[in-house]
Amino acid sequence: MPRPISPNWQFAAGDSPSADRPQPARPEGDAAAASDLDLLDAYSRAVIGVVEGLGPTVLCIEGPRGDTRGGSGSGVLLTPDGYALTNSHVANGRSKLTAVTEEGDRLDAELVGDDPLTDLALVRLAARDLPFAELGDSDGLRVGQLVIAMGNPLGFRSTVSTGVVSATGRAMRGVGGRLIENVIQHTAPLNPGNSGGPLVDTRGRVVGVNTAIIAMAQGLGFSVPSNTAHWVVGELLAHGEVRRRWLGIAGTTVGLPRSLVRELDLLADEAIEVLSVDPNGPAARAGLQAGDLIVAAAGRVTMTVDDLTRIVSLAPAGEPLELSVIRDEQLRELAIAS
Repeated sequence: MPRPISPNWQFAAGDSPSADRPQPARPEGDAAAASDLDLLDAYSRAVIGVVEGLGPTVLCIEGPRGDTRGGSGSGVLLTPDGYALTNSHVANGRSKLTAVTEEGDRLDAELVGDDPLTDLALVRLAARDLPFAELGDSDGLRVGQLVIAMGNPLGFRSTVSTGVVSATGRAMRGVGGRLIENVIQHTAPLNPGNSGGPLVDTRGRVVGVNTAIIAMAQGLGFSVPSNTAHWVVGELLAHGEVRRRWLGIAGTTVGLPRSLVRELDLLADEAIEVLSVDPNGPAARAGLQAGDLIVAAAGRVTMTVDDLTRIVSLAPAGEPLELSVIRDEQLRELAIAS
């Protein structure tokens, strides 16, 4: 960046500074200020480059819900043939979907599939040769890293905000109370209508899908990580739904008697009491019964239903899941088929 010319040094018309001409002394404060300006300019150029490159891939998703007009959300194109990612709560329940591009073109869209448990949905626009964004690796995000949120808050299309990653690995509850794992918390301001829009790094890669804010709070935005989105999109394209392991039980957290903890050499004094078992579920086929106390799954301690849900969601498909349960004050091992 060109340095500002000191007001105490004038050049004649056509002249320019050279090594042969004496230069004015620059106070240290001026040098520091110039350095700060260089950094700010670099920051601005990074944001501008991302916005100019990815702006055409960001969509406004709208459509009526039942008999009402409904609001709008955001989305981002992932392929040139019109596949776009958004939130489940944006796309689901709309009788007709319309995607509005940055230039104002209105394109019909259809819901390919959605996953309320991660609040993600895949739609397809009725168009081809479209600009598209790249899904990045959300596992590489670091706290303090600059991120850029793009979307259509409150109907204002093509809005950009910036912030930093505040935390990674957060958990938040989606529809039905199930935990969404590894959620990204960031400070880029979000408002209603930002839902489904991309969270982007400075290299223009989508690292998250903005999904939620906390009402009456500032600087608390949340995004579903891009690695989760990558898996969900693959499942929706291949199977039309997201396949998950399930046990087929209902349970609650209970405390264990200290005598039983000592006798069985347990690592925790809480467990999951099985309240009911679906007779057609995998747990029933493995012999799990109401009243059993689950103390571990896949060799990991389970003190709460969330612990068990997390372990089950990460368990490899096609392999049995080992449960450690207490029945009649005896420790038993059960293998749950996928």
